[in-house]
Order: sequence, then C-alpha cells, then structure tokens
Amino acid sequence: MVEMPFEMIRYQTDGPIAVITLDRPDKLNAINAQMIRELNRALDLAEGDFDVRVIVLRGEGKAFSAGFDLGGGERKGEDRIEALRANLQLDFDVIMRFWDSPKTTISAVHKYCFGSALEMAVACDITVAAEGCRFGEPEVKFGSGIVTMILPWLIGPKRTKELLLTGNDEVTAERALEMGLVNRVVPAEDCYAEALRLARTIAVNDRVAVTLTKKAINRSYEVMGMRQALLQSLELDVSIEASETPESREFERIIAEDGIKAALAWQEARLLKR
Repeated sequence: MVEMPFEMIRYQTDGPIAVITLDRPDKLNAINAQMIRELNRALDLAEGDFDVRVIVLRGEGKAFSAGFDLGGGERKGEDRIEALRANLQLDFDVIMRFWDSPKTTISAVHKYCFGSALEMAVACDITVAAEGCRFGEPEVKFGSGIVTMILPWLIGPKRTKELLLTGNDEVTAERALEMGLVNRVVPAEDCYAEALRLARTIAVNDRVAVTLTKKAINRSYEVMGMRQALLQSLELDVSIEASETPESREFERIIAEDGIKAALAWQEARLLKR
C-alpha cells in the first residue's frame, strides 16, 4: 500500500483502489479551504494514476463529516459577495469532482453526514452507510443555503423539499436508504470493508466499459439540464449567504457569544411569541 503525505486528509493506494480519508477528527472532519485543496490534489493523483480504477472516500474518527466550513471574510459590499461566490464555487467544484471523475467513486459514511458533506457523499457513484449514521442538511436553521442542489436529481423534489425546508438533521441511515440517498446500510464495523468490497468488484470489470457506462449515465443528466440548474442554484446560494437582516445579525451575535444552541433557542422563542 502506498501512502502520500497530506495534513488534513490521507491518501493511500492499494492496487486498483485509491482511498481518500478525511483526517480532521477533532473537528468531526469539517471541510475547510485547506482540506478542499488537499482533496483536489488527491483526486488529481487518483485520476492521473492509470492503475487506479476506483476511488473510496471515508472519514477518520467518530464521524464521516459534520459539513463544510463556510468562509467569506469580513469584507463588505461587493467585495464580500465576490469572496462568498469564490468560496462557494470552490465547495461546489470539489463536490462535483466526485460526480465527474472518470474513475468510479464510492463513499463510506458513518455517525454524521451533514450539510455539503452529504452532497459530497451522494455525489459519489455509490454510497454505503453505517447503521446509526445520521444525515441532514440543516442550513436553513442557520440562514444558509445549499451549495450543490443535487438532491432533487437523486431523490426527487418532494423528498428534497421535506429534507431541506425542515432542516432535519436526524435522518436515519434506514430512512436515507428508503429515500434513495444511499445504496446500502451495513453494520458500522463493516461500512469501510463493504465499500472496499464494492470497489474490488468494480475494479475487476472491464476498464473501458465501466468508464464509458458511468459517462453515459452522467451524460443523460447533463442532457436534462442538471449542470445548468446546479449553477443557477449556486448563484441563489450566494444571495442567501450575502443577505443580512436585523434578525440574522442578532442570530450571529448570539452564536458568537453563547453558541449555536442558544441561538437556535432564541430563534424558536422569538417565533413562538408572534
């Protein structure tokens, strides 16, 4: 097995399989700008390695990932919006690399799979979930939007609206399977092994047939307009992230001073008084 040096991920190859491990366990593998750069480097390595046929994505420690760290700096006005747009584009691009990769991509998720990390996991060709894993896109609770609006293309508009508009982050692995977010649910201790088993099954198949079959499936979505729809949704997310109201400013102040639980309690209490 060959391992390459990184700081926030691990990259290993074992014959035809490349394994990318999110390795920021003390932060529940929250994905920041440096990790995005390293993910892109790792994908470059895997896609440039003729021997690699399948890429497996997993998380180290207690959880797959709690989501992306969203940054935009403290700049004001148009500079702030452009900074937000640039950061969100980086998030969008790294998620879509798993969808667009010429190699088969498989994600193995456990414990928590939230926010844009969920989008990254389901952008992979196959997603294996551990029993006890929780899924969700809680962005609306925090006044944020969805970076990569891929869910309607995978699970349909009704289920997507239920998930995103409620901000539900308690979706069980079994419910995720029923919704079509994941391919299979296995005991937690078998999750990574099952992803590797699938990777080996795919790796022994004809290289050209596998590559072109994935390309044909993805192309059907391109013909239906998925890419353009995703880019339009990304621009709407920029508008969401750039918006400010007296309520949102107070929400952010409470988060900074007392934490997210206090901010959510304030938000709920304010609405109940109306």
